[in-house]
Amino acid sequence: VEKINISNPHDATDFGDEEDDEMPATEKDLAEDAPWKKIQQNTFTRWCNEHLKCVNKTITDLQRDFSDGLKLISLLEVLSQKKMYRKHHTRPNFRQMKLENVSVALEFLDREHIKLVSIGELLC
Repeated sequence: VEKINISNPHDATDFGDEEDDEMPATEKDLAEDAPWKKIQQNTFTRWCNEHLKCVNKTITDLQRDFSDGLKLISLLEVLSQKKMYRKHHTRPNFRQMKLENVSVALEFLDREHIKLVSIGELLC
């Protein structure tokens, strides 16, 4: 027996617009796999690596490679040509040590009067 699926043309959820089946444009732009995000991520990664190569460091994954604060600190030191104001953990084994390193980097930005723009909850 062959089954044929016939949708009701008067179904309350079908208004005849093909766009209803697609994700709204704003949701597509915010989606984790949005093409512009990947392009921006790759561009920023290449830019970081261009600056980090003078200290023999590279990054492949922004979130993972900046998570312990070490490469972020290195990038800031290269860009500013200054050292961090506070000591940081050179071998952060624990989450607390990693968070402290990121805090050192953020404190450095604050002391240098560098404001972070276009960074919000969407990146978290």
